[in-house]
Amino acid sequence: MLRNTVGVFLRAALAAAAFALLGGGFARSAVTYTAVDLNPSAYKVSHATGVGGGYQVGYGYNPGNHALLWNGSPTGVVDLNPNGYASSTAISISGGEQSGLAGTSTGYTHAMLWHGTAASAVDLHPSGYYASAALSTSGGWESGYGVLTPGGYNRAMLWHGTAASAVDLHPSGFTLSVAGSISGNQEVGAGYGTATGGNYHALLWSGTAASMVDLNPSGFTATRASGNCGAQQVGYGVGERTNNQNHALLWTGAAESVVDLNPAGSDESYSWNTNGTQQVGYAHVGGYHAMLWTGTAESAVDLHQFLPSGYMNSYATGIDAQGNIVGYAANALGYEHAILWVPVPEPGTIVLLGMGVFGALAWGRRRRRC
Repeated sequence: MLRNTVGVFLRAALAAAAFALLGGGFARSAVTYTAVDLNPSAYKVSHATGVGGGYQVGYGYNPGNHALLWNGSPTGVVDLNPNGYASSTAISISGGEQSGLAGTSTGYTHAMLWHGTAASAVDLHPSGYYASAALSTSGGWESGYGVLTPGGYNRAMLWHGTAASAVDLHPSGFTLSVAGSISGNQEVGAGYGTATGGNYHALLWSGTAASMVDLNPSGFTATRASGNCGAQQVGYGVGERTNNQNHALLWTGAAESVVDLNPAGSDESYSWNTNGTQQVGYAHVGGYHAMLWTGTAESAVDLHQFLPSGYMNSYATGIDAQGNIVGYAANALGYEHAILWVPVPEPGTIVLLGMGVFGALAWGRRRRRC
């Protein structure tokens, strides 16, 4: 059974040249990482869910969720919780925008858009809906879901910066749908209904309900897409082709383009985001470890190794064009802390690749952010 979680999304600068095979099912990265614990002192628990432009977003709990915006360290964190809202969670960041949701006094959530401060909050909740959430933002557009009636089912939604701009992406023949990630003119997510035999199927849209493409491949009982960038979509699925275990998946626009990213030695894995070149998520290898891929199961790099000693399970949820990765990890006391993994190329790699690396990095900085 697929886990009932929502995902969030990726980018990167260096590709397969940065990886070499190592025994045991994992690759040895030519790029090492410095792990930064982003948990602010005022919070016991925090998660980082999105990264871009030198900033990270997520939430902290102490008690109740507050949406947070970081700039690479636990100090100077910005509390985005809007005045008049009981709680909030930031999920995605693109350019100067952050998207997520905020809890109202009625107990329902509203889709929310920020521009770096709590006072900048824009309530995207569309008229006629009881609940909504903006799970992703890219280029001034937001995707997520709305709920029409109390206790009703999620319906995939698309916004362009205002509540009045809301577009209902819910496809015919579906009971539930969610658009969890947006990149360019495409949205990805999942849904189920009579059209899917009652099982979750990964879905891809291009701005309208009628444009929906079912990404569920043959041999899979259920799939979900959680992130996209450029031509890539990522998520996870289960079925005969995965020995009925959840496996991290990568698509390029069609169901049968699917690539199983599950690394050797892992009994389950999940991919949450992509920057168009690299994919991040986590795999169960004794414990849950944050993972980085570059398009194949064999390319998997265990990011848990870069954490200081004492951390237990770890999870990667987002990556930007420069290869910065966010997620969270449980410390020795069992509290989950937001984590930022910053790439540090080895000097030998820089010398070996020469100007080719600098060209790749410059190209990565010029790329359109997903």
